[in-house]
Amino acid sequence: MTDLRALTPDDWKVWRDLRLAALSEAPAAFGSRYEDWVGAEEDRWRARLSVPGSYNVVVSLDGTPSGMAGGLPADDNDVRHLVSMWVAPAARGHGLGDRLMAAVEDWARADDAVAVELSVVQGNDTAYALYLRHGYALTGKSGDLMPDGVHRELVLRKTF
Repeated sequence: MTDLRALTPDDWKVWRDLRLAALSEAPAAFGSRYEDWVGAEEDRWRARLSVPGSYNVVVSLDGTPSGMAGGLPADDNDVRHLVSMWVAPAARGHGLGDRLMAAVEDWARADDAVAVELSVVQGNDTAYALYLRHGYALTGKSGDLMPDGVHRELVLRKTF
């Protein structure tokens, strides 16, 4: 059984545990690094969940928090960003990624967005396939530089 839950700053420990697991398990998939977050104080975790206009969600499988995603406002008022998407390896193949994406897209629509953009690391073929399945397409924009200082993320967009 799966359960989806929107987070508040008081849920910072749940977000922290999932985020650190994600950064540890898939370091090449994120622009952030485990080393930059592992020693973070409670205030930093709460601040991440307190970004004005943001939406953060966790999905649980059989009562265990097993995936996460966030929605953030963009510079363009009509667009929202899907960020921090991750599903624990033991929970993959159960549709949790689909649930997380749908939740962020529903939030974006309810917030009057006309599109959602996300970034994915080149070579993260499983995530890339998930995004394509959900109707995202490459934008041609140059994504953020990865911590290796060489590679850039691919930017995808879904218009409603």
